[in-house]
Amino acid sequence: MSRRPCAVVTGASRGIGRAIAIGLAEAGYDIVANARSYNPDDLSRGLAETGERVMELGAAFHPAAADIADLTTHERLLRSAIDRFSGVDLLVNNAGIGTRVDFLETTPENLDRVVGVNLRGAFFLTQCFARHMVERAERGEAIRPAIVFITSISADTSSPTRAEYCVSKAGLSQLAQICAHRLAQHGVNVYEVRPGIIETDMTAPVKQRYDALIDEGVVPQRRWGTPRDVARAVAALARGDFEYSTGGVFEVSGGMNIKRL
Repeated sequence: MSRRPCAVVTGASRGIGRAIAIGLAEAGYDIVANARSYNPDDLSRGLAETGERVMELGAAFHPAAADIADLTTHERLLRSAIDRFSGVDLLVNNAGIGTRVDFLETTPENLDRVVGVNLRGAFFLTQCFARHMVERAERGEAIRPAIVFITSISADTSSPTRAEYCVSKAGLSQLAQICAHRLAQHGVNVYEVRPGIIETDMTAPVKQRYDALIDEGVVPQRRWGTPRDVARAVAALARGDFEYSTGGVFEVSGGMNIKRL
């Protein structure tokens, strides 16, 4: 019996990360789901709820609590995945945080925390996992080895009330390019998925504002994106549908990438 591939998804307790974990389970992956905390007794939310959905689809599930900003947790996260599933075939860097503070009021603490999770944490987590994936790929043990970065339209779209978030996502976008360049020779593909306005608990505080902008046409397809929209893109990449497109940037933004007059 052939082995199922294993995916590690960071920030998988809610929103986009949760949808990605479920979507990859549907695509035939066993799932290591990461979040900062895990309460196995609360099946209504968090990693436990994600795990219930994943296992309903016939996939194996392993919860892994760790703060990605804490670099000392990275090796432990990798080791837990290896111990449970023998190795990692796909890493999805989804964990991210942000604040809504005007640029003129942004503090060093704001910047350090957001960059610490969104960019610095992802940088060194990817380095840790990439070394493992290169070794497995060169031994012929990996199944479609790949790394996916979930960035944002904020990687190249200015939001003065989210300056630190935009800066972190711009850096993450460049990191995706560097990793694609460096790892291509080893057969490890790297992709960037760039969501637009996605309906999650992170965007709930500004729902009315975004509703109005969408009605005015800021999104050409004139609707909110959903976590499921992003998950479908990740699943397509994981299946190998874009095997010859390492370094590709895939927008899931309803056409916000279109230059318009």
